[in-house]
Amino acid sequence: MFNMPAQHKPRLSRRDLLKGSATAGAALVIATHVPLPPLAQNAAAASMAPMPNAFIRIAPDNTVTVIIKHLDKGQGVTTGLSTIVAEELDADWAQMRAEFAPANAALYSNLIFHLQGTGGSTSVANSWMQLRLAAAAAREMLVAAAADEWKFAASEITVEKGVVEHKPSGRTAQFGSLAAQASTLPVPQNPRLKDPASFRLVGSRDVKRLDTPAKITGKTTYAMDVKRPNMVYAVLARSPKFGGTIKSFDASAAKAVRGVVDVVQVPMGVAILGATTWAAKQGRDALKIDWDFSKAETRSTADIVADYKKRAGEAGLTAVANGDAEKALASAAKVIEAEFEFPYLAHAPMEPLNCVVELTADGCEIWAGSQFQTVEQRAAAAVLGIKPEQVKINTLYAGGSFGRRATPAADYIVEAVTTCKASGGKRPVHLVWTREDDIKGGYYRPMVYHKVRAGLDKDGAVIAWDHHIVAQQIMEGTPFAAFAVRNGVDSTTTEGISDMPYAVPNLSVAVHPVRAPVPVLWWRSVGHTHTAQVVEVMIDDLARTAGRDPVDFRLALLKDHPRHVGVLKLAAEKAGWGKPHDGKGLGIAVHESFRSFVAQVAEVAIGDDGSLKVEKVVCAVDCGIAVNPDIIVAQMEGGIGYGLGAALRNKITLTSGGVDQSNFNDYEPLRITDMPKIEVYIVSSSEAPTGVGEPGVPAIAPAISNAVFAATGKRLRSLPFATTALKGA
Repeated sequence: MFNMPAQHKPRLSRRDLLKGSATAGAALVIATHVPLPPLAQNAAAASMAPMPNAFIRIAPDNTVTVIIKHLDKGQGVTTGLSTIVAEELDADWAQMRAEFAPANAALYSNLIFHLQGTGGSTSVANSWMQLRLAAAAAREMLVAAAADEWKFAASEITVEKGVVEHKPSGRTAQFGSLAAQASTLPVPQNPRLKDPASFRLVGSRDVKRLDTPAKITGKTTYAMDVKRPNMVYAVLARSPKFGGTIKSFDASAAKAVRGVVDVVQVPMGVAILGATTWAAKQGRDALKIDWDFSKAETRSTADIVADYKKRAGEAGLTAVANGDAEKALASAAKVIEAEFEFPYLAHAPMEPLNCVVELTADGCEIWAGSQFQTVEQRAAAAVLGIKPEQVKINTLYAGGSFGRRATPAADYIVEAVTTCKASGGKRPVHLVWTREDDIKGGYYRPMVYHKVRAGLDKDGAVIAWDHHIVAQQIMEGTPFAAFAVRNGVDSTTTEGISDMPYAVPNLSVAVHPVRAPVPVLWWRSVGHTHTAQVVEVMIDDLARTAGRDPVDFRLALLKDHPRHVGVLKLAAEKAGWGKPHDGKGLGIAVHESFRSFVAQVAEVAIGDDGSLKVEKVVCAVDCGIAVNPDIIVAQMEGGIGYGLGAALRNKITLTSGGVDQSNFNDYEPLRITDMPKIEVYIVSSSEAPTGVGEPGVPAIAPAISNAVFAATGKRLRSLPFATTALKGA
């Protein structure tokens, strides 16, 4: 977008000008908005003409601001998307800035989700061609403006590090001085994209994150920092058991607490509003509520697991039926049977859920680490009986999410809007979840049970695989069910198994959907959190039963999948696979998720008391063109750490329907002392970029399990690992 004086507004056509709201005067914004089907956007976008849009703003002071349509919750997307623009624009990195886009799906839709939102490790993948075309068009417009002003041919003008230059004459100009004139010119419909071989910023380790300085100095604004005039704080008293409802409540003691402003009932429970969060929390502690648990979850974890095991023996829904697995198993020379249990898991982002809601004469304004802007706009509008476009969302940086902020029902946003409305709407409301609120009553990665049988023939070849999965299905009953649920089977339940790359001629996968009051949600890497563990441990067991090296065994089954082979070989080589490791066990796993390929080798030491210590992890990743290598390394390291916490100890358990855990004392995060040395190797690639926010998670648990087996001969299948089984190993 080029700032210009108001009298220099460009001519409008049906493709032209959409005005930005961040600057005074008229403005032209450059980008492409391409409504494409899932997984096809990069190839198709190359043939689409760019349309003026709100992605790039070039100001008179020569700064280039990229309007970021995705939430940055620590994964570095503001830097990643700005790097793409800077590369095609030939800007200098020092002039780059970033700000979050307003909620406007017509402009800022995720090209995979078809709504404005962040998730599925799609940010760079879906914006890659979109932003390249936008920046390339902007660059050509700047060159054309210089050519008009200097009266030279555009072909004689170059752009480098933010300087437009006609070398024969020595004439130069900065972007800011050309922006006004450039904005009046036609938008190039087929801008020329740079040859990746000439990339200067994409792939460079010298690109520094844009968000780091403000975070270090404390200048970054999170939702928790937002203060509005006359604002009150709110906390909610929610049912201690999922599905519970209020019979009655007595607010007299709560209202007597100093600083409590109001107490109102809402569909989710009772909201206590106070002058401070502390006052609101003290008021909640004083509140007396009589709950109705007649429709609530009242089972304990052991009861649920027993139910899941029973269901696994019943007829399920067919997810995959290739060949005849039963017949092949009957003829197998050796059959391996195994069970895997996975607990509920909390997301536990560092910044607890919170948002600010203010009702206005025109509608509603929200400040939040907004991850699903379109969903939240619609949900807030529905509560207030207004149009979605009357809901303004100010997206701020978020202190983590791991999926928690992206609920299909916009849960905490709806709570805040509902509370604001119920209290009269005269004062802005800052809703805050405590850590205990989220651990004890949030959304969770589903509890899952797997039962698997796999068979080898007399030559040690895999001939059959029969797989049963029992779980609550995340997508069922949400707006995403239309494309994610087929014949009753949620693709996020089976991903990583139904599409596993190993050459198994007879594969049967059945799903046993469970309905329960416990709310479930995608958790960093979603279904891959458990399917990778099952597949990679089973493959390891099959390899060892066949008397084969686990790497060689995998390579033979992956001959038609070169990118799996590439990361597998690289990780094994860098880890020194097959060489002595001082009595430590080495385990390997390879997995594709979100169209990125990751292999990891874990080096594990077993103590005399049976404790295990992951001392080193070697990771190889193929995520296409590496836009920001340092961020990719950081995301692999972070994913490994997050997955390691789930492998070693994280779990949510229930007693009579209530969650046992409450905070980091009993839902303990990974400690720095648990973190292994990590080496990350990025495969050089010319493929379009894919995601890295989640793919680092799935492979770590099976790599550890396989390493433990290599060291002790004992198999840890279920998560978190029951290390008591290793005593005496």
